[in-house]
Amino acid sequence: MPTDHDIIVAPATAPGGAIAVVRISGAGAATLCDRIFRGRTALATAPGYSVHYGRVVDGDRTVDDVLATLFRAPHSYTGEDSVELSCHGSPYIVSEVLRLLRAAGARMAEPGEFTIRAYLAGKLDLAQAEAVADLIASSSRAAHALASAQLRGGYSAALDGLRDRLLELVALLELELDFSEEDVEFADRGQLRETMERIRGEIDRLHDSFRLGNAIKEGVAVALVGAPNVGKSTLLNRLLGEERAMVSEIAGTTRDVIEECIDIDGVRFRFLDTAGIRATDDRLERMGIERTLAGIERARIVVRLVDAAIAPIPPIEFALRADQTLLTVVNKTDIAAPACALPNGAIGISARRGDGIDRLRSALRAAVDTESLYHGDPIVSNSRHCAALDDARRALDGALAALRDELPTDLLSEELRHTVRSLGAITARGAIAPDEVLKHIFSKFCIGK
Repeated sequence: MPTDHDIIVAPATAPGGAIAVVRISGAGAATLCDRIFRGRTALATAPGYSVHYGRVVDGDRTVDDVLATLFRAPHSYTGEDSVELSCHGSPYIVSEVLRLLRAAGARMAEPGEFTIRAYLAGKLDLAQAEAVADLIASSSRAAHALASAQLRGGYSAALDGLRDRLLELVALLELELDFSEEDVEFADRGQLRETMERIRGEIDRLHDSFRLGNAIKEGVAVALVGAPNVGKSTLLNRLLGEERAMVSEIAGTTRDVIEECIDIDGVRFRFLDTAGIRATDDRLERMGIERTLAGIERARIVVRLVDAAIAPIPPIEFALRADQTLLTVVNKTDIAAPACALPNGAIGISARRGDGIDRLRSALRAAVDTESLYHGDPIVSNSRHCAALDDARRALDGALAALRDELPTDLLSEELRHTVRSLGAITARGAIAPDEVLKHIFSKFCIGK
């Protein structure tokens, strides 16, 4: 990971727009920019939070008219002196501005290096830094709200609150160790257990929220399953509003899992159009059915499509987990004869004509409870955080077992310290995370952020 204090530069906007922003950061960034920027006022002597109109020049040649926005340390994103040059979005102009800045002494930033500097300067903790990448990648209102809440620090504050309460317990136990010869007990064991169990419950809630948080971040997986030729591909095309999945009257047409994404009322859903489940000797079709079962396993919602002409509805051919939602959808209600009676809770549709699709959309959206998200409750969406919470749970369970078995105070204290370290690894507040952790996190960032 880069830890030098070079002046770094990178485009901060995606190519193809009418306007591009080139970001420069590091001690002396304004002075460096003055080597290629010509305005009324030299940037090196200008106050922070000011915008200056001028030109980027290469000797006597004007490259572009630009706006230079100046930020002074420590009140900038990186905590360093920073300049953002807003120029026209021509790839040639951007490349020329970058070339001139590199020639003036800057170097190209590595992926996520601006945010690394913000983290190292204490402007963000590690969880907030990860939220920056999630915010950039957010593809729905719910994913945006999740990343925004984490970036604002509410999630970190909840973790810090748990750590502070655990540290208070550790301090009392350490005090007992200091006075071990006097056989005094500073931490009442009943109150200690009650506090630890309450913290364990809060860690459980955070850990369990990962299912929802990860689904919102990655897209809620919905498996469309049912017998061959029941209309799964037709339904997917209807939901998408375009022909994406191949439709045929020949049963077994879909041999592989087809994945497409749809936004429904601010939540991104990933639909998996699967191969029909039936007994078959066709080797390729069997492989498709195996992938169907794997798709069901990773889905949060399973839409079981059945034919309205078939009565009674056949039994389910697969097992569901307790955390999965099953929606029974009866298709082809427009051609069923005689008129079919829908099972309790089932949704009747015609994928071909579009009847009942709005009701299905509403049922899908209702299956994802985002109330806690929009009320600002801390929700875990990062697998690294989930693993750290799992480690904290195990350590706290060890502390509770030590308390139950009346083990020595030093063993109890060490288990609590392990819990504190596990929670602290999520934000790395008060300590710098190991280089391998930083490299893993920031390698996923785009250049310029």
